[in-house]
Amino acid sequence: MKTLKLTGLLFATTLVVASCSTSSEKLEDAKENMVEAHEDLDKANETYLADVATYRIETADKINANNQSIIEFNARIENEKKDAKADYKKKITELEAKNSDMKKRLEEYKVDTKENWEIFKAEFNYDMEELGKSFKDLTVKNK
Repeated sequence: MKTLKLTGLLFATTLVVASCSTSSEKLEDAKENMVEAHEDLDKANETYLADVATYRIETADKINANNQSIIEFNARIENEKKDAKADYKKKITELEAKNSDMKKRLEEYKVDTKENWEIFKAEFNYDMEELGKSFKDLTVKNK
């Protein structure tokens, strides 16, 4: 009988110890998962911020190219008739303002969430394409 009680006590102790180590293992697994999730989040944030930086550089290049087109177009229209020249100057002034607004909009964008960035980028791309079409239309009319 004493052996049975001792065996039961030993079995109960083994179960308690085994369940403690299982809980300990679960805690370690949870910690590892949390560390991995944090690392994944850091990588995603780095990728997102790199995308923002790259996009800003590429777009700044397009805006600078638009400014160069304006300078070149102004030089080309110097020999135009007064009425045509005035009309071109007005259109160029509008395009300069739009180009400047686009530059300002990009510079003032505050990085917050990836979802907002994707929305901003889509709208900004559309507006940049429309501005590019306006520049092409202006130069086509001149030819």
